[in-house]
Amino acid sequence: MTISNAKISAVEMYVPEKILTNKELEKMVDTTNEWILERTGIRTRHICEKGQAASDLAAEAVIKLCKKRGISPKDIELIIVPTVTPDMLFPSTACLLQEKIGADNAWGFDLSGACSGFLFALSVAEKYIQTGIYRRVVVVGSEIMSSIADYTNRETCVLFGDAAGAVLLEPAEEGEKGIIDILLRCDGSGGKYLYMPGGGSLHPATHETVDKKMHYIHQQGRRVFKFAVTEMANISREIMKKNNITSDQVKLYVPHQANMRIIKACQANLGFTDDQIIINIQKYGNTTSATIPLCLYEASQEGRIKKGDYLVLASFGAGFTWGSILLQWEIENS
Repeated sequence: MTISNAKISAVEMYVPEKILTNKELEKMVDTTNEWILERTGIRTRHICEKGQAASDLAAEAVIKLCKKRGISPKDIELIIVPTVTPDMLFPSTACLLQEKIGADNAWGFDLSGACSGFLFALSVAEKYIQTGIYRRVVVVGSEIMSSIADYTNRETCVLFGDAAGAVLLEPAEEGEKGIIDILLRCDGSGGKYLYMPGGGSLHPATHETVDKKMHYIHQQGRRVFKFAVTEMANISREIMKKNNITSDQVKLYVPHQANMRIIKACQANLGFTDDQIIINIQKYGNTTSATIPLCLYEASQEGRIKKGDYLVLASFGAGFTWGSILLQWEIENS
């Protein structure tokens, strides 16, 4: 069996047109622009119109991705959608997406890893490329977080936005490294601190579950903050040490965009300069599985990364789940 590293060969994103500002949130819930900025760093977030679903956002992102790479959706062989806000429990969002974009030759599935979902999906996609089973795999994090946000709870509703970010994985060519290493973790004891209790087999939808607001995000912010800061920094340091990469060799650190304070604490812990980290939470909020591909797209568009640069991706999410990926950027003219 021929072993070939996988590389990201294209990246794209899509956000809904509607923007929800902090000032508008002041009219919806007991909060202020200053309170939100101080605790989260978020100024705006994009919100879907009623009737828009995760597959719609994903379709927009993947169509743009194919156009950028110069391929047809029919060239895609596998679609992986790491989402916590699927269109419905079944069929999978990947199946709905496949039909919408006309990817007739692809199969696909959804993957649940919360905010770490993109890295989890990337690790699965990498194996299909590495083993030679497929040559073109799409990973698209697409989330309608506004659909599970309680806009009477200022602790959570201010945090989240809607977006889709997609990457295409292909085999690395001779002399390219692509994805170098992956470290992933979970600790189920943290599940009670960040979760959505209603809608599954344990608590199917009833009048009671709706009245108790069990179909919204429930979070114990302090617990999540402490664990996220520690573990996201630890696993980023671990993957660099394992691969003999020093912090000054990393061109860009790409952390999950959960909260500005978490991002800044990780940056300080790891010793990265402002030039070595990308932050866009102020524009989009926490878009869960879409945050990292959104960051990769913007870094590429802004010329902050070029072919051959080392990137460290890191995430943390409900589960608890967390992980890090070390890769070399292999897209020309970024």
